[in-house]
Amino acid sequence: QVQLVESGGGLVQAGGSLRLSCAASGSTFSINAIGWYRQVPGKLRELVARFSSGGSTDYADSVKGRFTISRDNAKNTVYLQMNSLKPEDTARYYCNARNHYNYPYWGQGTQVTVSS
Repeated sequence: QVQLVESGGGLVQAGGSLRLSCAASGSTFSINAIGWYRQVPGKLRELVARFSSGGSTDYADSVKGRFTISRDNAKNTVYLQMNSLKPEDTARYYCNARNHYNYPYWGQGTQVTVSS
């Protein structure tokens, strides 16, 4: 089992920045890929950024150039630095990890609200 705990969300004005953190615990050795998704009510959860199983990074087109995913392996923590935030970035952000069997683990999410 893998447990994921997100933090760092909040209310920010458009153009501002936030950094989200996702702390992983449990069977972290089994994690094959890890990243961030977001969801607004009434819409499907969408990929924001992730480290793939090969170690490369993927970003949603809507956040390229503004968001950066990074990780600290010693702390089992993944970060999402979000700059130049826009009102359309408002969502609940979830950390997601997958093991070698592609089984998904999810955190409880952290709310990001960007005011115009």
